[in-house]
Amino acid sequence: MNVIAKLDYRYRSIWISDIHLGTSGCKADYLLDFLKHTESDYLYLVGDIIDGWRMRRSWHWQQAHNDIIQKLMRKARKGTRVIYIPGNHDENFRDFAGRRFGRVAVMNQSIHVTADNRRFLVLHGDQFDSVVKYAKWLALLGDWAYGITLKLNDALHYVRRALGFPYWSISAFLKHKVKNAVEYISCFEEAVVAEAKKYNVDGVVCGHIHHAEMRDVDGLLYCNDGDWVESCTALVEHHDGRLELIDWAELQKSSLVEKTIKRNGKECVSQS
Repeated sequence: MNVIAKLDYRYRSIWISDIHLGTSGCKADYLLDFLKHTESDYLYLVGDIIDGWRMRRSWHWQQAHNDIIQKLMRKARKGTRVIYIPGNHDENFRDFAGRRFGRVAVMNQSIHVTADNRRFLVLHGDQFDSVVKYAKWLALLGDWAYGITLKLNDALHYVRRALGFPYWSISAFLKHKVKNAVEYISCFEEAVVAEAKKYNVDGVVCGHIHHAEMRDVDGLLYCNDGDWVESCTALVEHHDGRLELIDWAELQKSSLVEKTIKRNGKECVSQS
């Protein structure tokens, strides 16, 4: 995954997905920090923003989750064009597709035109997941098992933070190491690109599989903006049309290291 070395706080477009508000796995503090420090003309919410599946079984809604909703609404009021594309976990919002709520448009999918006139199909991507489409009971069972893994993830993060270590996701690590998971990701990417070709576009932006990626697949630029559960990633468009992936946890870590170096440097100067 390409990660930018320096954060540009003002973008033309931002894509985020798979936030899963209402669950303990949501990295709400990281996302809220990201939203506070970035602005854009367009903001795409590419599905699974609120986790209706998990909230039917248990309720986990913190103040930070409220703050995220309020921050998104505030951005819309201040002029950001917000496009909400519901996913499978917030599928009930698909009933409102085609409607606008202020400056927030709800759509099943969208075509985004970049500053350099490239066309991108934007969709969540769950329709290309055969488990979700044809065996929802199995998807729900997998979601339950995934939730347990995320609880382990949270416990590990708590210990690492107490010891001064940066965020690291055990669930993302396991996903990248298991052969079947790697094959699934590859098949998903190919299916999404095959669909995008029907729209005569230059690329596609999606979410759903919690795996940030940007690469050429069969002649089209495939972009997955990742998630805010296993990782803390977003896709951004600069004002010249250039697309990049941001790993916010990595950027926070880099910023902390830079500040520490500067602080230590000042201390050494003052001591001399």
